[in-house]
Amino acid sequence: MQDDIELKLSAARTRLILDKPFLGALVLRLPMVEGDPNWCHTTATDARAFYYNREFIDALSLDHVQFMLAHEALHCALSHFARRLHRVKHRWDVACDHAINPLLVEDGLRAPPGTLLLDEFKGMTAEEIYPYIKDDTEEETIDDHAYDDAEGGQQGSDNQPNPPPRNTRESGKSEDKPEQGQGDGAQSESDESQAGASRPPPLSTTEREQLSVQWQERMAGAAQLALQAGKLSGSLARLVDHLLQPQLPWRMLLARYLTAIARDDYSYMRPSRREGAAILPSLRSSHIDVTVALDVSGSIKEDELNEFLAEVNAIKGQIQAGITLHACDDKLADDGPWRSEPWEEIMLPRSFPGGGGTDFRPVFNWLENLDRRPDLLVYFTDALGEFPEHEPVYPVLWLVKGKATVPWGQRVQLN
Repeated sequence: MQDDIELKLSAARTRLILDKPFLGALVLRLPMVEGDPNWCHTTATDARAFYYNREFIDALSLDHVQFMLAHEALHCALSHFARRLHRVKHRWDVACDHAINPLLVEDGLRAPPGTLLLDEFKGMTAEEIYPYIKDDTEEETIDDHAYDDAEGGQQGSDNQPNPPPRNTRESGKSEDKPEQGQGDGAQSESDESQAGASRPPPLSTTEREQLSVQWQERMAGAAQLALQAGKLSGSLARLVDHLLQPQLPWRMLLARYLTAIARDDYSYMRPSRREGAAILPSLRSSHIDVTVALDVSGSIKEDELNEFLAEVNAIKGQIQAGITLHACDDKLADDGPWRSEPWEEIMLPRSFPGGGGTDFRPVFNWLENLDRRPDLLVYFTDALGEFPEHEPVYPVLWLVKGKATVPWGQRVQLN
């Protein structure tokens, strides 16, 4: 028999199913499990269950309970448990909450007090928000992201599947059957305990991969149901459409773009040795000239510049590209430009302290005064600065860190 807290959770979930079918369908995938208050202070998820603190739920209004249910379900649907990679756990957790909460508020849900909510992060992904979260941030998430351990470790052992949580009081049944090696958070009545479920172990690498695929499928199904009912908000529809599209890393997009610029063509410049004295067309690779501009205004960190240049180094030898490197904040670097041939490694000539404003016009003015135009300009930047009024005749590829747009050229998202 359900008590008042369980009835409250069930009522909030039912209202979500009726009013917000997309979010409601996702929430249905998470069994509701009472957590031990020693670790579960508000609500939490490990991508397999929704954990709650009885006192916290009791103090919330029904609207706020709806928000918390949807909040945990979106963490799962967006695979936040699988996307942290090398990032610092607390900064990543804060970024994830900043990414989710504006979506829920825009969809008409009411956020409880203490929810992280900033307009400046509206429409941004957790990866885009993360660089703006300081290492020593005092911001705290409203929930516990239990797919990682409390110390920040991300991966459990693949040798021993994580068991389902023990000592649970289950308030809902998932429609999914438990998969091999994964717990669904459900326990029998005989396992009930007043203490609640202990903190679940962090997900293993295999579990992360499997759950990420499952949640993507669940999100697609939930979106289809909501669209059929005419109850999928514009912001969530755009998010789902974006996440279900094949995503390519910026490195792959950069390689594809540079490779497309480099053309193999036929030339009559040299005779074919295999055909005696006859002069036949031979296939040769044309040498291309790429200019790389670095935004050193301070928003791009030196390790990010080095990572970008390492990627250019890996590509340019394959396509026979000569690289002219220049740096600019609101004016060109005094000791630039720097030239490297296809067989030479590009390296940062020095450290750039930054601190100036950002103006892209000096780079384009400099290129206008050269005798030969580049085959391609690649600009590494946050795109927050003054652009030239007119687009140049040569192609421009903007590798953008952050959410800013560009007026022309090809934009590739770095985060």
